Amino acid sequence: MDAIIGGIDGVARELMLFAGAGLLIGGVDDLLVDLIYFTRRLIRGPATPIRSWALPPPATPGRMVILVPAWDEAGVIGAMLTSALARLRHDDYRFYVGLYPNDPATIAAAAAVAERDERVRLVIGPRPGPTTKADCLNAVWRALERDRLAEGFAVKAVVLHDAEDVLHPDELAVFDSLIEGRAVVQLPVLPLVAPGSRLVSGHYADEFAESHIKQLVVRTASGAGLPLAGTGCAIAPAMLRDIAQRRGGDPFDATSLTEDYELGLRIAELGGKGLFARVADGPPRSVVAVRAYFPMSLVAAVRQKARWMTGIALVGWDRTGWGSIWAIGDHWWRLRDRRGPLAMLVLAAAYLGIFAQAATILLCWIERSPLPETNPTLARLIAVNALLLCWRLGVRMTFTGRAYGAREALWSLPRFLIGNFVALAAAPRAMIRYLLVLRGRPVAWDKTQHQFPDLSARP
Repeated sequence: MDAIIGGIDGVARELMLFAGAGLLIGGVDDLLVDLIYFTRRLIRGPATPIRSWALPPPATPGRMVILVPAWDEAGVIGAMLTSALARLRHDDYRFYVGLYPNDPATIAAAAAVAERDERVRLVIGPRPGPTTKADCLNAVWRALERDRLAEGFAVKAVVLHDAEDVLHPDELAVFDSLIEGRAVVQLPVLPLVAPGSRLVSGHYADEFAESHIKQLVVRTASGAGLPLAGTGCAIAPAMLRDIAQRRGGDPFDATSLTEDYELGLRIAELGGKGLFARVADGPPRSVVAVRAYFPMSLVAAVRQKARWMTGIALVGWDRTGWGSIWAIGDHWWRLRDRRGPLAMLVLAAAYLGIFAQAATILLCWIERSPLPETNPTLARLIAVNALLLCWRLGVRMTFTGRAYGAREALWSLPRFLIGNFVALAAAPRAMIRYLLVLRGRPVAWDKTQHQFPDLSARP
């Protein structure tokens, strides 16, 4: 039995040392982002929020065109379009909805709205679905360009949205004001916390609150390209035409799993100016943002996180490579984007090490033998990582509270574990998908079912 206890303890030590070193590197990396953000806040003093009603009027008001790709979205597309048409405060806009010929239910739901409002234009692509989101967007873009030439209208900005989004009434007015002189403007994305799925859907709220309040600010300040969220972003048509010309006709890469992320980096590489815009709209913590329900079940969350990990950290690494050699800030953030699979390996080692250590303690208790001597290096690593974890949880609560209030800030603590579990489960799926892509399997739209909120029941 002593040999068994010694073997399990040895495995636990090696796993914990590996995990401790990896967690320390990741913790210091995250701490650096925090320090940069809070130092900027201290130097600049309290920020005066930009109010949506106080934005300068656009020098040249123009038409805003909203592209909405939709595959198997019969349950939400009608409500989304109806809600947006009733809420948006802008004088000149049009929706272009991308559809598939083998998706009659979604076509019928979108057509029911288009029959009532001429601002909705349906575009049925040439290929049956699902292809990729980018392929659908390319079909919509080509239809928009044909209409623009035939009807002679100008487009000031192309806005991207998903079929489940709740659009803010002032969104287009913000884009109309801020897109001038810029290639792209991105609004925050603030996921809605589903009442019946506070843990799973809510962990997206925590992650996006931290990302879209802190991380994107530090990212752009460090000179790195602004990755787009794929929704709630306005792009200058001239930039899309430039990219399309360089790609042979289409602005969105139809072979990409995360076309939004890659498009943002591509715009930055071409010298396009980007802005992440946090614009207040009145009530405390309220900003002009995109809101939507994210996956509410563990299975759906794992599928979505696996797609993100595959598209950004694995396939995306192959596709986007690195920026210019002296773009230190950009290199740093691309490394952060791609650390997901390694971080999951470290996290898995940490959990396995904890279980092995628990098994060692249990066996020692059964045998009534003394516990093995603690490794001093491991003890120091655990202590430092415990401090970094406490800091990380405190920061997570701070930004969740800023976006959602004190109650959700408290819920962010158990949701931290849920986020770890989802990421761990997504990593093997992401690796399998990556290997299939390397073997030549074409990428396809691996989407989840969506739900549109009951806006009449929301405050």
